[in-house]
Amino acid sequence: MTVAAPAKSIPSFVDGQWIHSQATNWTDIVNPATGESLGRTPMSGGGEIAAAVEAASRAFPAWRRTPPEDRIQPLFKLKHLLEEHLDDLSRTITLENGKTLAESKAELRRGIENVEVACGIPMMMQGYNLEDVARGIDETMIRQPLGVVAAITPFNFPAMIPLWFLPYAIACGNTFILKPSERVPMTMLRLFELLERTGLPKGVVSLVHGGKEAAEALIDHPLVRAISFVGSTPAARQVYARAGVNGKRAQCQGGAKNHVVVLPDADMGMTTQIIGDSAFGCAGQRCLAVSVAVAVGEAQKTFRNAICGAAESLKVGSGVEEGVQMGPVITPASKARIESLVRTGEMQGAKVIVGGNGAQQEKGNFVRPTILDNLPLNSELADTEIFGPVLSLVHAKDLEEAMQFLARSPFGNQASLFTSSGTAARRFRYEAPAGNVGINIGVAAPMAYFPFSGWKDSFFGVMHGQGRDAVEFYTEKKVVIERWSSDHSRKF
Repeated sequence: MTVAAPAKSIPSFVDGQWIHSQATNWTDIVNPATGESLGRTPMSGGGEIAAAVEAASRAFPAWRRTPPEDRIQPLFKLKHLLEEHLDDLSRTITLENGKTLAESKAELRRGIENVEVACGIPMMMQGYNLEDVARGIDETMIRQPLGVVAAITPFNFPAMIPLWFLPYAIACGNTFILKPSERVPMTMLRLFELLERTGLPKGVVSLVHGGKEAAEALIDHPLVRAISFVGSTPAARQVYARAGVNGKRAQCQGGAKNHVVVLPDADMGMTTQIIGDSAFGCAGQRCLAVSVAVAVGEAQKTFRNAICGAAESLKVGSGVEEGVQMGPVITPASKARIESLVRTGEMQGAKVIVGGNGAQQEKGNFVRPTILDNLPLNSELADTEIFGPVLSLVHAKDLEEAMQFLARSPFGNQASLFTSSGTAARRFRYEAPAGNVGINIGVAAPMAYFPFSGWKDSFFGVMHGQGRDAVEFYTEKKVVIERWSSDHSRKF
C-alpha cells in the first residue's frame, strides 16, 4: 500500500533527484522555542536506504576517475553558495535547533572552514615514493578512495558536523550518504539544494532520513565502506562495534564531561566571560561545552561570585529575537531530563546557587542557566553528561588535586586551564587526559586543518574528523613496487 507523504514532508536526495519517502512512520520537526510544527521527517526503512547506497555505488567508478583538481571545483562553488546564503541557512538552524542566530552563523562559519580545507585535497591526498629501494626497483605509496561512505549526524550542530565529513569524503573521490538527525533535517535539505547547484554528478552525494532502522541499514549494507558518527557515548560504542562486526572502518565521536580548571592567578574577568560562554552557549548542547569548573584555592570564592553574576545576567528566549543570549534545549524530554539531573545533584549534596528550573516563557523548552556549587566528587553528576546549560563547581586545594579529579573521568573530549603561569600551563598541556586542550580557551574546538580529537569514552576509532585525519580515514593506502628489466637492444 502506498502511503502519501504528509504536508511539509522532508524529501530525500538520491541519484540526483528529490524523492518523497514511502515510509509509514513520520517524526514531527518542532521549533524548540515555540512548539510550532515545522514539518515531518520520514522514518525511512531499509529498502529506501539500500536504493541510496546502490545509486552511490553506481556513481563511484566515474567519480573516482575524476581528477582531484576537478573534484574540488564543486566545493569551491559550494563555499561561495554557503557564504551567499549564510543568513538564510543560519535562520533555518535557529528555527529547528533553537540556538541564537549569532551561534548559528558561527556554526556555519566553522562548516565553511572545512569546505575550504577540503579544497586542498590535491596536495593533502598525495602519497610518496622512493627510487632504488633495491637495484632497479622503485616503490610508491598512493592513496585511493574507499567507495561508498556514510555519516550519521546529531541535532546539536545541523550544519557544522555534516561538513566535518562531506567535503573531505567527496574530494578524496568517494561517494557520500548523509543521514542527519530526524529532529533537524531542514538545514541539510537547504544545503543539499545548494549542492545540487554545484554541478556534482548524480549519485556522488545523497541525503536520506530516518531513525535507528535507517542508521543500522547504512552500517550493515555491504557496499558502505566507512561510517562517521557523532552522538552519545552509548550510541557511539554501539555504532563502532556494529561497524567492526561488518568489517568496515568507523570514526565515532561520543559524549563528554568537559572540565575547566581555574587557578587563583587567572585573569578573572576574561575567565568568567569565556567559561560562561562555554557552559551556556548553545544551551550547553555541545560536546565541547564546559560542564565542570574546578576552582583551585582562592579562586573558589572569586570565580564562584563572578560566574554566578554572569549566569544570572543572561537573557533567555527565542534565538531569532534581538538581544537573546541563550535559546531553548531541543525537546521537552531534554528539558525534563536536565531538570531531573539538577535535582539529583541537590539530593547528593550540591547546592543550586543560580537557576535550577525552567525559564518563565509560556512556550518552548527553556531551561535557566544553572550553577551547582560544591558538587561532591562521588556524585553521579560528576561523570554524567547533562547536555544542558548546567555548570557544576568543584573545589580543589591545588593543581595536583584538580588533575587527579580530571584523571578519574571516563570521558576525554576537552579540558581547559585558566592561568597566567606558563609552568602550570605546560604541565596541564602535558598531563591533561583529553584530546582537545585549551589554555585560557573555553571551547578548544580545533580549526579545520587540525583533527577534532577525543580520548577515552569520548571517541571510538583511530582517525578523527577534519584535516589530514579525514584524508587518512577516507582513503586506503596502496604500495606499488616496480621493476623493469633493462633491454639495451631496444632504442627509443
